[in-house]
Amino acid sequence: MKETIQQSETVPEHLSGERTDKIAAELFDDFSRSTLQGWIKNGSLTVDGKTCKAKDKQFVGALFAIDATIESNDEWVAEDIPLDIVFEDEHILVINKPTNLVVHPAAGNPSGTVMNALLFHHAAASTLPRAGIVHRLDKDTTGLMVVAKTLAAHHHLVDELQVRNIKREYEAIVMGEMTGGGTIDEPIGRHPRQRTKMAVEPIHGKPAVTHYRIRQRFSHFTHIEVALETGRTHQIRVHMSFIKYPIVGDTLYGGRFKIPPGADEALIDALKTFPRQALHAKRLGLHHPDSGDYMEWECDLPEDMQNLLALLESKP
Repeated sequence: MKETIQQSETVPEHLSGERTDKIAAELFDDFSRSTLQGWIKNGSLTVDGKTCKAKDKQFVGALFAIDATIESNDEWVAEDIPLDIVFEDEHILVINKPTNLVVHPAAGNPSGTVMNALLFHHAAASTLPRAGIVHRLDKDTTGLMVVAKTLAAHHHLVDELQVRNIKREYEAIVMGEMTGGGTIDEPIGRHPRQRTKMAVEPIHGKPAVTHYRIRQRFSHFTHIEVALETGRTHQIRVHMSFIKYPIVGDTLYGGRFKIPPGADEALIDALKTFPRQALHAKRLGLHHPDSGDYMEWECDLPEDMQNLLALLESKP
């Protein structure tokens, strides 16, 4: 499948004398700078009908024209995997991701992913970077994700994520009784020895900020709400483990399983058999890439977390 992009603009006076790539970025701000530079290089973006170099200077009145074709990625395979669609229009798609579903194909999961499902649901996704996926959830984290359906929407959402304009709020059940909410501002990077893990890395890590507050406190557990400023890999799981309140069911960051003092057989069995980390992306808010209107969605906690909370509430 192919998608054709055809647009044209003339250089305004305030950009006269600037480089081709800089002017293009101003005139066609629906597209990333790297995409535009690629089109300049391969001749899909011309000035007054002629090819040019990114560093060439252009002047007022010059006609910038895009005539680009985006080829689909033939390595990606469409699969008929059901999607729980919360919202959809011609620009974006919001889904409620279930547990045990990987977002991107990888060595261990070449198929059966959100990306494969998107390609089946929306064939034009094959022409978009990562099939329109702009952020991800871990395999066993449930909840809301937004996906772009056009290149312009993809560029907009990526920019909004970078400047932290997309609202992402989670709920989690953690081990331990918290005394109050707070903010964790600790950089996260690859674990220095266990390369499959992330860790708080003060020197080599990237900035990561997590806000949390208490929803309900139980004996030896706390139900919390979490808001992200940044989106580092495994950020909530790493930060909660760092402050000694690991997420229930998190076998990667939770450490050795410990039975809480006084736990009865029902609670012990529920904790031992809980199938994943108790983390759910409950709320998502953003400005629509086309209309600019602010939109927000919310989805209920999945059944496994609801059942665990009900059990904790029943305990003295």
